[in-house]
Amino acid sequence: MVNGPPSFTESAVFQRDSGKNCKAVAFSKDGSLFAWCNGEKVNVVNVTSAGLLRSFDLPKAVCLEFSPKNNILATWQAYSAAKDGTAGAPNLQLHDVKTGKCLKSFIQKKMQNWCPCWADDESICARNVNNEVHFFENNNFNTIANKLHLQKVNDFVLSPGAQPTKVAVYVPGSKGAPSFVRLYQYPNFGGPQSALANKSFFKADKVTMLWNKKATAVLVVASTDVDKTGASYYGEQTLHYIATNGESAIVQLPKNGPIYDVVWNPNSVEFCAVYGFMPAKATVFNLKCDPVFDFGTGPRNAAYYSPHGHILVLAGFGNLRGQMEVWDVKNYKLISKPVASDSTYFAWCPDGEHIVTATCAPRLRVSNGYKIWHYTGSVLHNYEVPSNEEMWQVSWQPFLDGVFPVKAVKYQAVPSELPSAEPKPAQAYRPPALRNKPVTSSKLHEDEPPQNMKPQSGSSEKPLSKTALKNQKKHEAKKAAKQEAKTDCGQDSTQSSASQNTPRSAVPVVTSGDPEIDKKIKNLKKKLKAIEQLKEQAAAGKQLEKNQVLLRFVQFTSSLVCFFLPLHFLHSSL
Repeated sequence: MVNGPPSFTESAVFQRDSGKNCKAVAFSKDGSLFAWCNGEKVNVVNVTSAGLLRSFDLPKAVCLEFSPKNNILATWQAYSAAKDGTAGAPNLQLHDVKTGKCLKSFIQKKMQNWCPCWADDESICARNVNNEVHFFENNNFNTIANKLHLQKVNDFVLSPGAQPTKVAVYVPGSKGAPSFVRLYQYPNFGGPQSALANKSFFKADKVTMLWNKKATAVLVVASTDVDKTGASYYGEQTLHYIATNGESAIVQLPKNGPIYDVVWNPNSVEFCAVYGFMPAKATVFNLKCDPVFDFGTGPRNAAYYSPHGHILVLAGFGNLRGQMEVWDVKNYKLISKPVASDSTYFAWCPDGEHIVTATCAPRLRVSNGYKIWHYTGSVLHNYEVPSNEEMWQVSWQPFLDGVFPVKAVKYQAVPSELPSAEPKPAQAYRPPALRNKPVTSSKLHEDEPPQNMKPQSGSSEKPLSKTALKNQKKHEAKKAAKQEAKTDCGQDSTQSSASQNTPRSAVPVVTSGDPEIDKKIKNLKKKLKAIEQLKEQAAAGKQLEKNQVLLRFVQFTSSLVCFFLPLHFLHSSL
């Protein structure tokens, strides 16, 4: 355990455990308790006093979690059936932290969603059992206080905050029926009419449900495993908004492609989505699902609001380079653009000032370590794991809301003893034949700038919809074509005026004295000029159409007939 900024020294209140079988660690919600399993026991200590509170004989535990009020420690270990084929021993256990007593044991075969969900005041605890959601009250796990039974309940999420507790439930579709998400208020589960809101959709193999902090709305990311249009390897995603007052809507995303991340602002009145084929777009929406600010496009696949909601980080981790954009949310002003290469983990410090990025196993087994940043882009601390070791997990000590006050946003990088983390730009390979020639930039994608950095068009417009963008492009294309036509006409008129302004002595003009004959001579010259242009095109290798050749021949011969007949009569009259 390491002290946070500014010291970064090893904590004296926690005795280092150097065992090779440490499998799991967990802080309590308020950060006062810390539990870990070292392959022999699960130990619980008080972080402030460094005193050992409890020790449980659970050497195979791989998951640990505290209840919100620190009364219960939940542990999970891999389930194994008995040799005779009968049910194995319960592998999910709930322990009283104060007494050390095991309050209840359950069989939980899957690791996914293994932990029961508590309301913030621990008045309700719920878990999904055989297509039903079982509710327990006041940590009495011997009696099921309530049940929510829906056909094939796949997932549920309890709302945060104070009572009354609300429940979001997802039921996948079957036999042509659509999937749906319903919102209930505990304990009113008396059928569809008792639901606060309902949203159904067809394209959903799995969903992610996200409550905002005030428990007034849920964002639902519905995903399919396969995109039947073939546009994406990662399936197809849609984003839905459901409010507890019954309102619901599909969030219209201006760019096609996957939805990489969706996150609520802690103020609960807006959310940010990162979506679209790379380079991905990022947009902030309000509760009406209207776009508030468009960050343009870039190499990003994640978004992280600070605990106070005043700063937003857009980042590209995983198979991207680790570029981050730190934004002031109030003014939508870019603060810094640090780069955390090869990062697999990101987390805000509860103080809203500092950030940790880490490279952890098993995602990456080399160059493991972590960095502590200030959001202005300065690296304050860097720890690299020895080459023969791996780092599996990094966690900030949590604190309750209100412990750290909101500070004014800074734009100037804070001083640091470590060198700048900006990597040197890699030079692209150039073949020997091109090395002495000027460099020409070639991009696969042109990044779209943020909304407030685009060239001003005279009006402050909101991000346009797909149809509006298409119409705008058509309008711009027509405008460009008209402009080009005007330019061509201007050049012709310039040339004609130049020829008119040429002195008469330079270009002698031959006239017959008869306006009609002069007019026909002029037309004949035009056609001769057109024939010369066709000859030049044919000589340049352009394939002429048959009708072009025939048309010019007919025009030329008819002009000769019309021209020579008047000359004959003119000569005879003379």
